[in-house]
Amino acid sequence: MINEQRILNEFLELVQIDSLSLKEGNVAKVLVKKLEEIGCSVVVDNAGEKANGETGNIIATLKGNKEGKKILFSSHMDTVTPGIGVKPIVDEVNGIIKSDGTTILGSDDKAGIAAILEGLRYINENNIEHTDIQVVFSICEECGLVGAKNLDYGKIDSEYAFILDSGGSPGEIIVKAPAQDVINVKILGKTAHAGLEPEAGISAIMVAARAIENMNLLRIDEETTANIGIINGGTATNIVTGEVNIVAEARSLKENKLDVQTKHMVETFEKAAKDFGAQIEIDVNRAYTPIDVSEDSEIIKLAKKAFSNLGIEGHTESTGGGSDTNILSKNGIEAITLGIGMKNAHTLSEHIAIKDLYDSAKMVVEIIKEA
Repeated sequence: MINEQRILNEFLELVQIDSLSLKEGNVAKVLVKKLEEIGCSVVVDNAGEKANGETGNIIATLKGNKEGKKILFSSHMDTVTPGIGVKPIVDEVNGIIKSDGTTILGSDDKAGIAAILEGLRYINENNIEHTDIQVVFSICEECGLVGAKNLDYGKIDSEYAFILDSGGSPGEIIVKAPAQDVINVKILGKTAHAGLEPEAGISAIMVAARAIENMNLLRIDEETTANIGIINGGTATNIVTGEVNIVAEARSLKENKLDVQTKHMVETFEKAAKDFGAQIEIDVNRAYTPIDVSEDSEIIKLAKKAFSNLGIEGHTESTGGGSDTNILSKNGIEAITLGIGMKNAHTLSEHIAIKDLYDSAKMVVEIIKEA
């Protein structure tokens, strides 16, 4: 059906192009050329300028030759660290592609990119009728969905979006994903000499410790989580610490639950500061809103029909992670995330089954046929 050797070679090529967040320039140049060779009209938006990166998001359009739903496929170009100098290994015995163990692999999300490119080539080479197809290869997904947040939505007119960026094998359809609040906290105590007059100081570290001790964190319920992610403070052991900065987060599939958890965290920080006589500054930012796609929606029916054509059972799932899907959905595009088989993402043991790579490309083809 698809050219398996071609997609394998292309995936291996892509993962060897360094593309950390904000450093996607080289891979973007390669992808623009590939999309143009396929026959797409291609533009690069100004998201890179807004993010102080090397390139913007790639937006490509392949004009259709039949009526139907205009669809969009998307994957992100950036990878996490350690992602410089990736050396992929094809392990034919176990049927997987992995790194040499010193870096990530980059199947998150270059497996999605390779699948989209192969799917487009296949429909061209086989003269398959299709509706207008848009492709977005985004920047900076891994550092806060920055590319999607700054995407030029004036150039997007697709009704449905399929984001290839989940770890389940093809057949997985993510229909629920959480909203997230990012909570930045600055605790201002009072410095003093820790040996001569510690009583004169107010330890910002003690304030933080008291707050965290009294805070409900990690798994709150089946739909809600919370975490203290970053703590910075202190300059020397002989100084009562006068300032501590904390970055925390809360997530939930339900925004009302997120509101309750965030309120609890803020109030707990505030009470601890009051108890010690410290000052506190708290900034809460809703990083993204939730996704909740109806099981009966047309986009789900389309995806399940595409999987059925491949002899794969489509099944819906929820996730605790955010993705570009959250941002596309917030901007009025009906969007779902699809599994492409990447395993142990963001680790040195990241890998992907070769079959999942092939099936991801076939999935793209069948979605195009059904649109």
